[in-house]
Amino acid sequence: MTDTPIPETGPTRAGFIALIGEPNAGKSTLTNRMVGAKVSIVTHKVQTTRTRIRGVAMEGAAQLVFVDTPGLFRPRRRLDRAMVAAAWGGAADADVVVLLVEAHRGLTDGTQSIIDALKDRISPKQTVALAINKIDRVKAEALLALSEKLNAAYPFAKTFMISAERGHGVEDLRHWLAQTLPEGPWLYPEDQIADLPLRMIAAEMTREKLTLRLHEELPYQLTVETEMWQERKDGSVRIDQIIYVIRDGHKGIVLGNKGETIKSISQAARTEITEFLGRPVHLFLQVKVRENWLEEAARYSEMGLDFRDGNA
Repeated sequence: MTDTPIPETGPTRAGFIALIGEPNAGKSTLTNRMVGAKVSIVTHKVQTTRTRIRGVAMEGAAQLVFVDTPGLFRPRRRLDRAMVAAAWGGAADADVVVLLVEAHRGLTDGTQSIIDALKDRISPKQTVALAINKIDRVKAEALLALSEKLNAAYPFAKTFMISAERGHGVEDLRHWLAQTLPEGPWLYPEDQIADLPLRMIAAEMTREKLTLRLHEELPYQLTVETEMWQERKDGSVRIDQIIYVIRDGHKGIVLGNKGETIKSISQAARTEITEFLGRPVHLFLQVKVRENWLEEAARYSEMGLDFRDGNA
């Protein structure tokens, strides 16, 4: 652990905040909003967050470590089960849990099952708050009714009305979290914004571009790994990544006509990684067919997931 400067006034606070909810509830958007930088990939497709991504934010003398968990849903495949296990693991380890609910969807069966599971999986000592997200999509009366309904279903410590995308209500949530975390030394250096290795963040950024570009099913059947990370003398970095797909046909889709698709994905990913690192990036992508990658422990380790959790 790195020695971290301590503010001269007031007690320092630090702790983990797990954001949980159904897929697409806005957890990644809220993490990025709180951190003030893009550490978690955001797409309109569900189940894009696969790992417990930690984003670090400062609020006065408090250090807020956000655990952006995969969305909670009914798992069907090994990867799904490992993702759900990671989400509940992140919640169980957190000092504060925030349940995100989409305002316009209300108390769905999926949210109800999460609330039921909270009663069994969360310690009575943990603080659980409710954040009703995307409030700009519904009228005030509907928000109040939904808040009452959700609070009747679970004794939330506090309820917040927010729009993670637009920033409404996020400051109130941030202030409350800073006051609620336990007193103690900071867990990370003051200027650190994420605890994922840079090679994994770079792989996630490329996977986001693939997910945004490709059609519905394919993104769930591919993964990206950073094979090589080479620091160069001129300050730039060379990054070699492999995109694993499960079929030859998928490889053709990723490459596109005359390689146009992979070229545009590479350009978009390079631009974002360059901006994130603040220095020139040379990005090289390779597509490989690996039929059984969804059943390989090494692939799960690269994603920060436990292969054994997929057995449940």
